[in-house]
Amino acid sequence: MPDEQPGGQVTVRYWAGARAAAGVDTDLLGQCDTVADALAAAVALRPGLAPVAEVSTLLVGGRRAAREDRLEPGALLEVLPPFAGG
Repeated sequence: MPDEQPGGQVTVRYWAGARAAAGVDTDLLGQCDTVADALAAAVALRPGLAPVAEVSTLLVGGRRAAREDRLEPGALLEVLPPFAGG
């Protein structure tokens, strides 16, 4: 997959309010076993992300993911906060 990163690292991509809370578009993390592990590592790196991460939808490989889902080396985790408007 073109969005995957080599070397067992996990890429976390932030969208909208999550990007604003993190202060960056993406983070490259070491290998994480689960979505929850990756999210915890991202919050440890970017503490302002914590409240947004709690309510965000998470995608892995473009599909909705549960926090307990396993991550493969090179996975792309996307953090999508709730969107306002209609």
